[in-house]
Amino acid sequence: MLAAQRMEPPRTSRGGRPRDPSRDGVIRAAILRLLAEVGYGGLTMDAVAAEAGVGKATIYRRWRTKQDLVVDTISELNQAIAEPPDTGSVEGDLRQIMSLVVATVNSPAGGAIRSILPAMQYQPALVEAFRTGPLAVWRAAYAQTWARAEARGEVRPGLDQSVTAEATTALLVQRWLLTGEPLDAAYVDEVFETVVRPLVANARPVQG
Repeated sequence: MLAAQRMEPPRTSRGGRPRDPSRDGVIRAAILRLLAEVGYGGLTMDAVAAEAGVGKATIYRRWRTKQDLVVDTISELNQAIAEPPDTGSVEGDLRQIMSLVVATVNSPAGGAIRSILPAMQYQPALVEAFRTGPLAVWRAAYAQTWARAEARGEVRPGLDQSVTAEATTALLVQRWLLTGEPLDAAYVDEVFETVVRPLVANARPVQG
């Protein structure tokens, strides 16, 4: 996917020592771990500071509230698939993206996203962060993949955001968010061979 829109989280200056950018990665990793473990409701600024091994002032120099903290972190997720692989064929590209998606949802980032879904019902800012962050990255990567396949003459035009495109990831998302069954390489292989490959074959340009 192409790089997603970046949300600019609210920041406030609280004086004292300037913000140290080198701590950002450590803090974000701590946020993801905690979200996966305790969910949005159980997350506290104190817990983030303790998990990251920093002072509370370091957290508050970056985010005023827990919502700011989570929104900012969500908007940065899924960067591993921001630039989709180019293997030279649509089948190869889709197979690689499926592996990257599964690696992401099986990581602390995937656990964090799952944990905030209940909170999205009453936190519009979280919904927006998910829409313009992980979901936008995901959609943009697939759009770029279908566009390249169309340019190579492998598929007919207009597949981006089609039912065919949605179906290539639907079973992965179902396992991740609904059934909780394992998402491993064997399952990805099975989905690719029994669902994705036939869909791609059916999407070939009409000869005539």
